[in-house]
Amino acid sequence: VQLQASGGGLVQPGGSLRVSCVVSGSIFRDNVWGWYRQAPGKQREYVAAINRAGQPNYADSVSGRFTISRDNSKNTVYLQMNSLKPEDTAVYYCNKAKAPTYAPGSDYWGQGTQVTVSS
Repeated sequence: VQLQASGGGLVQPGGSLRVSCVVSGSIFRDNVWGWYRQAPGKQREYVAAINRAGQPNYADSVSGRFTISRDNSKNTVYLQMNSLKPEDTAVYYCNKAKAPTYAPGSDYWGQGTQVTVSS
């Protein structure tokens, strides 16, 4: 499987950003997909996941601000991030997610995409 994340960048607090992840080498529509992030000096953490039916799940820290979606025709999962805060600064990765805990379903992470929230 290959995971190509993109769309990160520098944004001011309160701003918005959408990151994308194109998945290849896997049966995209049959899997639950998640977004995870890793801030400097911290462990990687769960952000959001979306199941085969399109139902989302969010970590408490991003609920109400972030929206996960998927396009099975494009093998792509998205994360729309609104009302961004400095503490959202991290490298964002996508991966398979294992229900019901949404733990990562693979040891392969791809290169991720850097999101920096700063004034």
